[in-house]
Amino acid sequence: MGRPIDARGWVFEVKDQSRPGDHWLPIENLTSWSKNDSENEETAETTSFDSKGWYEQDVMQRGGQIELEGQYALDKSGRQVPGQAYVDRYWGQRLGIDSRNLIRWRHDSQDTWVIWEATVTPDEQSGETNDKTSWTATFTQCGRPRYAPVFPICVEESSA
Repeated sequence: MGRPIDARGWVFEVKDQSRPGDHWLPIENLTSWSKNDSENEETAETTSFDSKGWYEQDVMQRGGQIELEGQYALDKSGRQVPGQAYVDRYWGQRLGIDSRNLIRWRHDSQDTWVIWEATVTPDEQSGETNDKTSWTATFTQCGRPRYAPVFPICVEESSA
C-alpha cells in the first residue's frame, strides 16, 4: 500500500517575465490549494440508436484550474513577498495576449515540474479583527501541459 503525501509539500512558482532569462518566483505563505482538471472541459454527446440506451460522449476540450490560498505576506523590507506581488501587480494587471504567463508546480517528493501556460485572476483578500490578511489567486490552464525535470541534466562536451 502506498503512503499518502502531505498537502504542504506542494511547491508553486510563477515565471517572472519582467526579467530576462528563466527566473521563477515561489508563491509563499500558502495555506491551501485546489486543482480541478475538468474545469472548462467540454463534451459532445455521441449517443445514437446504436448505443442501445447507453449514454456516449467524446471530450472536445480539456481544461484545468488551480486555486491558491494563503496569507498576504511581507518580506523583511516590508514589501509584499515577490511571488504574490508579481501575481497581484504585474501578471494580474495584464490584458489580451499579454495576460498569459507560466505557472509550474510539483510535490517536494517529485523530480518533475508540471508547467501550464495560464491566465491568472487575483482573487479576494480579506480578514477580520483577529485574522491575518488572506491572499488568493486562480490560475486557468491555456493549452496542453508541459513537463520539465526539477534539476536539468547537464551534459559536458567531451574534449577533442
